[in-house]
Amino acid sequence: MKALAGVMVMAVAIAACSPEELATDLTRSTARTVVLPVVRDAVSPPADTLATECILNNGTNAELNVLARNVGNSAGTLTVQTIRTIAERPATRACLAGQGLPPLVL
Repeated sequence: MKALAGVMVMAVAIAACSPEELATDLTRSTARTVVLPVVRDAVSPPADTLATECILNNGTNAELNVLARNVGNSAGTLTVQTIRTIAERPATRACLAGQGLPPLVL
């Protein structure tokens, strides 16, 4: 009975997600694998994860798509510049400060 209830909860949760939400989640997850190594060069764990989330939360959909397309490659100049552009935004700096982190120097 508990297993059936768990399956029903999962089915409802999956049905509640739109294709757009799933695509956005996949893009963010993929972009995270590109951003985290770049941020890790500037700050140590666990601050690197917090800073990465600030960057992902303040990047536009277009920027996150560009970053996600770089999965599996070493971050090049344009990738680092995109991350730097997002990191320098006032909203990203406010997010970093809210996490107790200084502005990133990439």
